[in-house]
Amino acid sequence: MPARRSAWMTEDLDQLRGLARAFFQKEAVPHQRRWAEQKHVDRDFWTKAGQLGLLCLSVPEEYGGGGGTFAHEAVLLEEQARAGDSSWGNSVHSGIVAHYLLAYGTEEQKHRWLPKLASGEYVGAIAMSEPGAGSDLQGIRTTALRDGDDYVVSGSKTFITNGGQADLVVVVVKTDPALGAAGTSLLVVETARAPGFRRGRVLDKVGLKGQDTAELFFDEVRVPAANLLGAQGQGFVQLMRQLPQERLIIAVASVAGIEAAVELTLAYVKQRTAFGRELIKFQNTRFTLAECATKARVARAFVDECVQLHLAGELDVPTAAMAKWWSTDELCEVVDRCVQLFGGYGYMTEYPIARAWADARVQKIYGGTNEIMKEIIARSL
Repeated sequence: MPARRSAWMTEDLDQLRGLARAFFQKEAVPHQRRWAEQKHVDRDFWTKAGQLGLLCLSVPEEYGGGGGTFAHEAVLLEEQARAGDSSWGNSVHSGIVAHYLLAYGTEEQKHRWLPKLASGEYVGAIAMSEPGAGSDLQGIRTTALRDGDDYVVSGSKTFITNGGQADLVVVVVKTDPALGAAGTSLLVVETARAPGFRRGRVLDKVGLKGQDTAELFFDEVRVPAANLLGAQGQGFVQLMRQLPQERLIIAVASVAGIEAAVELTLAYVKQRTAFGRELIKFQNTRFTLAECATKARVARAFVDECVQLHLAGELDVPTAAMAKWWSTDELCEVVDRCVQLFGGYGYMTEYPIARAWADARVQKIYGGTNEIMKEIIARSL
């Protein structure tokens, strides 16, 4: 297929793509199996990325970031997906955590925390999900009750990306449990300064083996009231405003994953033979790849439109939900069909397509399940 250049790409982004591609090939690809075994990337991988300016690309330079836009984050996401890496949790660190601080932090908070995220000195995480509350954020039970100059945080979180290494965690808490959504707030916890904070196990997942998805526990952790993000009780509103970017991040990575799966499979069927001829010469193979390539092109066109809308500040909640559920559903279908073309080798974890298949499934769950996405869309009709 002819190469297609997204309309939002620029010469600056082309240079970033080259840098990111070289970085992942040198610093990530050789270590993927080891990272999967240890369930986290090496800690110095974060600082190497920071030294190259690959962290917090869309954060203003005055706070230590790259001074770019969401398009810069998108290019990095695409190159990570094309390298077959699902271990590094930068999409959460740079694309989500940093933007909560940027949007709602005071100047003092932004100057205190963002440069550390941009350099890799701090690894960021956001703690939303709980054992009894996933997509239903109004159901969280972790509390942060005011006591003098502190909040006392009690509760637990689960499925937290970067949780095993996080130095800074944006925690969704109930500052007034009686008020429901109106009693929700965001509180920043610096883990090294939080007696009573504990990390549970790094979870054993079906896919994303190298990503340190962990349980977090807060046993009456005293957090300075100065660590509150924005006003007390505004947490639910803050979450709703930031979730479209989180969902677009998932969509961008999913489209890149679809394209990577098609490229891997095309290369395989051109050299693999059966019954005396290459697999690509069988009509079923050609038709399957024709369908997958078409799905990739359609998904790319829609997500590119969403990226352009977001860059213009015009991406609405229902459209972001559409991008998230559509692209992740298509990713799972395309990767599954590609695995079939690999035959038995497609089920071996030494093959990137097998790891892609295992990694893809969760995309339909996190960031809000696809069923929730459809509910959001339906409410807008």
